[in-house]
Amino acid sequence: MLSHESVLLDASLDALNIRGDGVYVDATFGRGGHSKALLERLDDAGRLVVFDQDPEAQAVAQGWMRQEARLALEPFNFSHLYKSIEARGLIGQIDGILFDLGVSSPQLDDAQRGFSFGKDGPLDMRMNPLAGFSAADWVAHTSYDDMRRVLREYGEENNAGRIARAIERAREQAPITTTLQLAELIERAVGGRRGKRIHPATRSFQAIRIAVNRELDVLAEVLPQALDVLRPGGRLAVISFHSLEDRIVKQFLRAQARPPAPDPVSPAPPARVRQVTRRLCDEAEAQRNPRARSAVLRWAEKCA
Repeated sequence: MLSHESVLLDASLDALNIRGDGVYVDATFGRGGHSKALLERLDDAGRLVVFDQDPEAQAVAQGWMRQEARLALEPFNFSHLYKSIEARGLIGQIDGILFDLGVSSPQLDDAQRGFSFGKDGPLDMRMNPLAGFSAADWVAHTSYDDMRRVLREYGEENNAGRIARAIERAREQAPITTTLQLAELIERAVGGRRGKRIHPATRSFQAIRIAVNRELDVLAEVLPQALDVLRPGGRLAVISFHSLEDRIVKQFLRAQARPPAPDPVSPAPPARVRQVTRRLCDEAEAQRNPRARSAVLRWAEKCA
């Protein structure tokens, strides 16, 4: 969810195979780029349910709802997908679900949200700044071993141990409370940029953001829910922006397309999805929107 100009917009809508009178879910409303385009493909009988845990995104959706009767907001993280759709009496009636993962441009560009090391602001990084613990809390209380593991696993950071040790030493002297404070600490820990194309803090900020928001855990939890709420023939489409997210989606869809037999003598259960397809961001879109360069769209159709 990395742009005001929605990433892979036409491809993701085509993947959903939209019916004018269908019922759809945009599980990551953001500022409504995909939702706006989806509503344009629905007729008066169509419905769109959107999810977002960010109060600023919720305010945008609520403003739309005053003029758009086909739109309904669920002001939650998409981990509430099954519960919310069940409460609406729509289990097995959803025609398509779209996930546009990650952090949105408005979140990234607002220094007060604490996602970016390029602008000084409070070290927050929460998708919902009213819930949970902040990145400042995380760096203050996480053990060295857990910091090193998160930086290595979620950020694929080769200097994870060195950075974790630097954080541990620095917080003994004073709290780490701002984005630039942390970014400069990481830069010193790895010996500066020395001609590197990306800032030395890039991977660490990604890792801490993922840990603070439990992004990978929540993604793994919601994918089975998505299949449960879809109707037979309904489509699931997921746009991811880094390999960790994409690996979870890929492995889930492959397992649902070719479920293993529970034991050697039992037949394999039937597949739950078909037409598992991948689409990458093309060069033209990457030039228009450099943040979209790493985007991967995967989609599949629920079997009857």
